[in-house]
Amino acid sequence: MFTQSTTFYDKLYAARGKDYVAEARALASLARENVRDARTLLDVGCGTGSHLASFAELGFEVRGVDIDIKMVALARSRVPHLAVDPADMTEFDLGERFDVVVSLFGSSAYARVPARLDATIARIAAHLAPGGVALVEPFISFGEYRPGVVDSIFVDEPDLKIARMSLSKQMGKIAILDFHYLVASLTGVERYFERHEIGLFADADYANAFEKAGLSFQRVEVPQIAFGRGLYVGRRTDE
Repeated sequence: MFTQSTTFYDKLYAARGKDYVAEARALASLARENVRDARTLLDVGCGTGSHLASFAELGFEVRGVDIDIKMVALARSRVPHLAVDPADMTEFDLGERFDVVVSLFGSSAYARVPARLDATIARIAAHLAPGGVALVEPFISFGEYRPGVVDSIFVDEPDLKIARMSLSKQMGKIAILDFHYLVASLTGVERYFERHEIGLFADADYANAFEKAGLSFQRVEVPQIAFGRGLYVGRRTDE
């Protein structure tokens, strides 16, 4: 996971144009269109807690889970008044249900294979209250991913310079992203490396997972969400 880049993760994606506040507002509006009196919200794969903080400001009672211990620690420091727990998205059980369950920024694709994606969506469904709605943002789909693409992100602040370089690779239906970081601060210059293996799922994979979990399936476009990968909306079909 983002074991080396946790502390500057949000700066990297802000440089790429990601706006957590605008995204949370759009998602909150969509959630409340589906669940008029939506009050409780769970973020599965909550990362640094940036969405959590914005959802809380928008009036939700919020909880988050993430498998990355460093991310959990950062999220807890950012939103100390909220519950953030370490948990595997394929098997977590919090013992409560929520009006809204979100899984954003392609977190669900870290399931890597269809069976684990099914388990992830099943866990999301199990945590939905009657009448609740699931909002799941995918990673790049199998048909749209392109190996052999050189990518870079740069952060240029007075006392902090970051360069992240990568070359996309593919192994079957798994995206391989090797991130190389060069980070310069007042304490010196450091190099880091992370490998990310991410499932390349199609709409059909998600539709199948939603159906198995007893959720309806709809894909919608939300312009405020960075990178334009769409959003899957699910509601219980057994209510």
